[in-house]
Amino acid sequence: MNTRVAVMSIIVEDRESAEALNAILHEYGECIIGRMGLPYKPKNIHIICIAVDAPQDTISALSGKIGNLKHVSVKTAFSSAVSDE
Repeated sequence: MNTRVAVMSIIVEDRESAEALNAILHEYGECIIGRMGLPYKPKNIHIICIAVDAPQDTISALSGKIGNLKHVSVKTAFSSAVSDE
């Protein structure tokens, strides 16, 4: 199966969305390489960066589920390298 490495930048503007976001990330945990979270208190937001290695449709599904959460925005950048697993 072809996989790609991608990074996802997530901004959470309402802490109420954190539980749903964490549930989604747990669901896709097997493809997450790493995660970094930064609370930014001056703007009362949380910034999360996630690196993933998965088929492109899996990454797109993850991004779509995150993007459907209220007060959460996500952008994904894909590497150009494709690998077979």
